[in-house]
Amino acid sequence: MSEQKDELDPPYEILEPAEWRGPVVFNSPHSGNVYPRAFLTASRLEMAALRRSEDSFVDELCLGVVRRGYPLMRAHFPRCYVDVNREPYELDPRMFEGRLPSFANTRSMRVAGGLGTVARVVGDAQEIYGQRIPVDDAIRRIEGLYKPYHRGLRRLFTRVHRDFGAAVLIDCHSMPSSAGSKDERPRADVVLGDRYSTSCVAAVAETIESTLRAQGYSVSRNKPYAGGFITEHYGNPAAGLHAIQLEFNRALYMDERRFERSASFDRVAADLEALADRLAGIPIQELRHYRAAAHRALALEPPPRALVL
Repeated sequence: MSEQKDELDPPYEILEPAEWRGPVVFNSPHSGNVYPRAFLTASRLEMAALRRSEDSFVDELCLGVVRRGYPLMRAHFPRCYVDVNREPYELDPRMFEGRLPSFANTRSMRVAGGLGTVARVVGDAQEIYGQRIPVDDAIRRIEGLYKPYHRGLRRLFTRVHRDFGAAVLIDCHSMPSSAGSKDERPRADVVLGDRYSTSCVAAVAETIESTLRAQGYSVSRNKPYAGGFITEHYGNPAAGLHAIQLEFNRALYMDERRFERSASFDRVAADLEALADRLAGIPIQELRHYRAAAHRALALEPPPRALVL
């Protein structure tokens, strides 16, 4: 426990602008690259294999938005150690020694695929561990990293909503340039995930798509990624809270084999800054549009997607 705390203290950071220019928040939950020594010892894989699940350099792609007036939150821990884009306790009982909590979700599709809150596999379904790991280890990761991350993100999102009357969360990720040996077809440059138009108002997704297309990128929406736990649970358009996931094709900005930035990295980063300004330019009334209806609904029933940490 102490080793995890020392190596991953703090577990995340929030970079705040000198002057806040709009209700836009950027989040990079999967770019963390601090791999605890005990984890590397327990893993049967080399570092290069573990890093295939990492959204390498995505946080750096977004750094320029802070200068433009928008906050950026980023994780320090890697997603294969604990994944904050999952439910708090999506856990595979086949991985652990000891009994899981009774409330753990052991039957989700993500758990079945080995990609729960504490992942069983990375990359092309490569098993991370050579043997079962203690349940207490998973609980420590959730309590010490997952929950603090979400508390920090929730506070930031709530602050922006309070100050501007609405908030837009841009949840940034990256994807391999192809789906693997079974499918070598090129993917879109960027995939937008808005949970099939439920996690944000149309103006947010349309502004992102039109801006990216004007910048020369190919864009698809909700296929193959519709948005994960963060997009689903932070997006509540009726309350003026909007969330959308952006998946960037790694071939746009990096050498996937060498884990190095490519010559086009700076151009993509500059385009992201321009995109942030376009999002901040959405009339605030379009982001607040459903607030009155939300207040009426909230008076009758609890929020539909509350995240309790």
